[in-house]
Amino acid sequence: MQLIDTHVHLNFDTFQPDIAAVRWRWQAAGVVHLVHSCVEPSEFSSIRTLAYQFPELSFAVGLHPLDVDKWHSNTATEIKTLASSDGKVVAIGETGMDLYKADNYAQQRIAFEAQLAIACELNLPVIIHCRDAAPQVREILQKWQQSTGKTVKGVMHCWGGTPEETQWFLDLGFYISFSGTVTFKNAKSIHASAVMVSGDRLLIETDCPFLSPTPKRGEKRNEPAYVRHVAEQVARLRGETLETIAAQTTQNACELFGLAL
Repeated sequence: MQLIDTHVHLNFDTFQPDIAAVRWRWQAAGVVHLVHSCVEPSEFSSIRTLAYQFPELSFAVGLHPLDVDKWHSNTATEIKTLASSDGKVVAIGETGMDLYKADNYAQQRIAFEAQLAIACELNLPVIIHCRDAAPQVREILQKWQQSTGKTVKGVMHCWGGTPEETQWFLDLGFYISFSGTVTFKNAKSIHASAVMVSGDRLLIETDCPFLSPTPKRGEKRNEPAYVRHVAEQVARLRGETLETIAAQTTQNACELFGLAL
């Protein structure tokens, strides 16, 4: 059985003391590939180092919506140049909108739309962070596609929206990725979304070191091996086998990110 964790942050300091052991555990859990997300372009070097330390690691480059204060006149060029510089870059992001922790909508929109343009130009998917901003993200994506005539591909990562919002992004052609939050007992809306997503649009992730899944919620640090718990819960919710979910989400990740296992 093979699993792909489609969203990790292994360059964070919390992993430095024992990254080799963390890798051993993800391999033991059946995780055969990982996609490392990027919070800001300055992380590129540290993420790239990890990607060459671990051949099963691909990565993205982009600017997180909560870091748009770091968006400058040359940031788009920097992201495009970095994304074009290495074949292990498989996505732009994470980008998107977060109106839960910030209210600088206009600033976030500028950075988001610029990264959509880069993704389209380079024919790369986008990794979208969307928190308390589903209507706004939907509107931006719809207007982008209408005005440019181009379809942007990508994933709604660490998805926490309602089934209605889930359908919005499925209709726009996006994949939906579930994290440890799908294992939380009271996350009924996320459970319902996990059931309704068609098998060919389903992805799984940890978003480590955040959001440790049940039964690991007591651990402050999440890690890639725990994506198996996400897969197990999605399988339970959908009435499918773990092997079916593993095979489908692995195939989907390979198709979206252009991975070859």
